Amino acid sequence: MFSKSVLAIILGGGQGSRLYPLTQKRSKPAVPIAGKYRLVDIPISNCINANLQRMYVLTQFNSASLNRHIKNTYHFSFFSKAFVDVLAAEQTMSSGDWFQGTADAVRQSMHHFLNHEFEYALILSGDQLYQMDYNLMIQKHIDTKAEITIGTIPVHANDAPGFGILKTDHEDRITSFIEKPGPELLPDWPSEVSDEMKQEGRVYLASMGIYIFNRDLLIELMSNPNTMDFGKEIIPQSIGKHRTISYAFEGYWTDIGNIDSFFEANLGLTDNIPKFNLYDTLRVIYTRARVLPTSKFFGTKMDKAVIAEGCIIHADSIERSVIGIRSRIGQGTSIRNTYMMGSDRYETLEEMDRNNIKILMGVGERCTINNAIIDKNCRIGDDVIIDGGPHLEDAETDSYVIKEGIVVIKKGAVIPVGFRL
Repeated sequence: MFSKSVLAIILGGGQGSRLYPLTQKRSKPAVPIAGKYRLVDIPISNCINANLQRMYVLTQFNSASLNRHIKNTYHFSFFSKAFVDVLAAEQTMSSGDWFQGTADAVRQSMHHFLNHEFEYALILSGDQLYQMDYNLMIQKHIDTKAEITIGTIPVHANDAPGFGILKTDHEDRITSFIEKPGPELLPDWPSEVSDEMKQEGRVYLASMGIYIFNRDLLIELMSNPNTMDFGKEIIPQSIGKHRTISYAFEGYWTDIGNIDSFFEANLGLTDNIPKFNLYDTLRVIYTRARVLPTSKFFGTKMDKAVIAEGCIIHADSIERSVIGIRSRIGQGTSIRNTYMMGSDRYETLEEMDRNNIKILMGVGERCTINNAIIDKNCRIGDDVIIDGGPHLEDAETDSYVIKEGIVVIKKGAVIPVGFRL
């Protein structure tokens, strides 16, 4: 619908320190979710579903795995102008610095964008979980003669202090903005929302970090080298100066900002009716097409389990857990409230014998795992007990991190036989 007039720019974020250690060896958009996808697949899939097929992904930290994933995943017709390209921070004659913020990332990459014809720039975040028809937002941008449109989501008063909150008039024009207001300020910040949102008490419009800019205005704004961030500088400075419109989105949306939100978003996929629908045939989530065998199970009792392909599972039980591709779980093991990301490859019998591998990739026999995230390619020995929860204090070792009671086993870590936590 708008494929020739819109260029999509996906912001990969900074170091992703709040998602550490999942971002220790990969960029935030490359973090695996839902057993077989990557975070970056969400905005890219939303774009493809809206027939927006020209996309740039901006990143600067640990971008090798992100590059590899995108190169191996998104292939378009040779005769098409569609593309998904990764732009990492680079030294140029005009800049030798790392990206200093979201706006600075776009500014430093503008010479790439301007090689293309477009009327509107759709700026997206690479670390959010949602399904949105961007065409509806673009159409509103055009219909309201906006110069900037901001995707907003109605939130409760108890959530509002964690967001930038906007206030709108009867035409949905944004009249004011406040960054993370304290509870005492909220009575002055409700906006007009739908009746359904009013009934739920969601009357505060939070910025989703999704923006549409007219091309000429974006060029003008990016010419100022002193503004580094969209949410903290560009947007507040533009309200009242440029016609800025709110597009209120009322579907499921969550910001994967920290380990706790990442953990809950993944385990939420095991609900009877998940808020994020992976089974929507109209809003498909795309990812790398792997040639993997089906998963097979041996006497495993499962309840609210999401299992990816290529797994070999002898576990006694799996409950409210997401098990990623190529996962191997030994006999007598129980797994609860856990996201196991799986493995990048299978170990052959010959390889095990040749290298005298004592602890195989995956989870061993007679283990008990609860409230944990097991990153890719981990080796957990037999008779291991990992029982996460609020009784554990935050801590870090060479092989795991504890954050808010969630035990995160680091990528490629080896947990010895009989380990207890």
